[in-house]
Parts: sequence; C-alpha cells; structure tokens
Amino acid sequence: MKKTLLILSAAGLSAMLLAGCGGQTGSASQGSGSSELYVYNWGEYIDESVIEEFEEETGITVVYDLFETNEEMYPIIEAGAVSYDVVCPSDYMIQKMRKNNLLAEINFDNVPNISQIDPAYMEMSKAFDPENKYSVPYCWGTVGILYNTKRLEELGVEPPSKWADLWDERLSGEILMQDSVRDAFMVALKKDGFSMNSTSVEELQQAKQALVEQKPLVQAYVIDQVRDKMIGGEAAVGVIYSGEMLYIQEEAANLGLDYTLEYVLPEEGTNLWLDSWVIPANAKNKENAEKWIDFLCRPEIAKKNFEYITYPTPNKGTFDLLDEELQNNKTVFPDTDTLVNCEVFEYMGDETDAIYNDLWKEVKSN
Repeated sequence: MKKTLLILSAAGLSAMLLAGCGGQTGSASQGSGSSELYVYNWGEYIDESVIEEFEEETGITVVYDLFETNEEMYPIIEAGAVSYDVVCPSDYMIQKMRKNNLLAEINFDNVPNISQIDPAYMEMSKAFDPENKYSVPYCWGTVGILYNTKRLEELGVEPPSKWADLWDERLSGEILMQDSVRDAFMVALKKDGFSMNSTSVEELQQAKQALVEQKPLVQAYVIDQVRDKMIGGEAAVGVIYSGEMLYIQEEAANLGLDYTLEYVLPEEGTNLWLDSWVIPANAKNKENAEKWIDFLCRPEIAKKNFEYITYPTPNKGTFDLLDEELQNNKTVFPDTDTLVNCEVFEYMGDETDAIYNDLWKEVKSN
C-alpha cells in the first residue's frame, strides 16, 4: 500500500525487512524487557521523528519492522516466531486475526487518547471488531481511479466515472491495476454490481473472467508504483488509494506538469478502508504497546504523521488542527456519509480466501 522505507530508531537499531512476495519479514530478537517494543507496520507509514519522540519520552527502545501487504504480514503473526507487540493491519485482516485468536484485548485505561478518535471511525471498526476491544483506528481512505487528463484527451477517451471504464479497449497498455487479490476482485465485482465481499462462487468466477478479459489492456499490476508512474506520465489511468492524493497534488504542482491528475470514486461504489493498531496475543510488551497506541492518538502527533504520510486521519483532534483548505479537500477527506455503495472489506473465512487466491492465480497466469 505504501512505498517501503527502512526506518532507523533513535537508538540506531535498523528496521529489518526482506520485502516482496515469498520473502521473510522480521528478525527482532526475543527479549522480554519492559524497555522494548517490537512494531510491525507498513512501509512509509509513520514519521520517523515520531518514533524518536516516543523513545525519548518513554525510554522504550523501538524495533521497527516492515511489511508490504496484509497477506505477507498474517503468516508471520500466526507463526509466532517473532513476538511483535503492536501491528497495523487493515480491517478484514484484523477480523481474521480476531477470529483466529491472534489478538489481545486492549486495556483502554492505558489509552486515554482513544477519546480523540472520531466516533464515526469507532463505529466503522465494528464491521471487523464488533465490540471495539481489539483495535484503534490509525488511517482510513477510499480506493478510486486516478487519471491523466491530457493522455485521455490524446486517446479520445472521456474521463472515467465507473469501474467498467477500465475495460475500454482504447486504454490498451494504459491501465495500472493493484497487484492485490482483494482490490483487484473488488474492482471486477463492483463493476458487475456485486458486493466486494461476495462469497458466491458464480459471482467470483464472473469476476475472474472479467479480470482475464481486462488483462491484455493492463500495463502492469503494481502496488506502490502507481503514484510515481502516474506522476511520470507513464499511464492514462490507475487504481489507487486516496491517501496518495495529497502527495500527488503537491508533487504535480512542484514539477509544473503540463497535465493534471484527477481522482474519481466510481459510481458503482468502492472500498472504504481502515487501518488500525492491534496487539498480538503473544505480545511480550503489551503495556508498552498501549503506550505506543496512546502516543500516536495525541492530536499533535497524529498531525505530524498525517503531514508525512498524507493518509486521512480518523483523529478528530488532529482534523481540528489542520488548516481550512485541507479540511475542505474532499479528495483527501471525502464526506463518508455521501459515499454510495461503499463497503468495508470483511474476512469471509479460510475456505473463501482460498477460492479468491486460486482465482487470482488463474488471472495472473492466464
């Protein structure tokens, strides 16, 4: 979801990551001292200075490891070979971890700054954490289509307004799709009017066939590279997370591009996602993890993070600290109550997961 960045802690401990499909992640030592904290997060998903501030204030040494996808993270936590104290998965993966008894309940007496999280996002969390016992919202957003206005004009193609537009043969070699089973199937399922949480084999087969038919038009299946490819004018359209838009807007202005990059939420609906902090059941430093979560919920700290990672914050105290122009930027902060046909990803069980994964392999190998 984010571009990988190796982060050093203030104590000089390097983040240990072997990224990519099939790679191993994490090599934190298994110390159990109360002055340690083992964090597992997406790449480039925190301001480095925040880690330093936390260490300086608490005296806790942070060992910070990175993952690239939820599917890469899950087996590491499940295996338990590395005892991470706090992790930042997405909605549906938190649901899977909870159902498989991989999470510890958070002691919210140690997280008083939970009061800073907008109740709307605590309510959204109930889709995967029904009693709000296991997770604290960190970032949220949507998935939509980024398009190059100039390139579309050159191709004689109208700006996209729906997912079905990504099957336009005039866009051959101009489409960037997310290299993610759930995101790719979300696009195809929504295109045909189905739920992105469908468990229907018939609907999933139809979505697979749609992705197979689209594949000759796709320039590349990518994750982090969408924004850079689009800024570089390498493609006409790309499926992208809304959190990238503030960076894209600023970078486009700095570079003085002779084309504009616009973001649209397809009319068939899309994914409204939420990434949250959780504590694994085998965490050895649970109270330190709660201190970490509480620290990140401080409005001024969450503001610093937002300015670095540019993904929307669910922290109402932070939102109030932003200037009016940012607050009113509906690409970055869409009005969630006006979003139509949007859903939060759900975990549908290992059997359905296997069906999705098998069908995705068929798409990629076709």
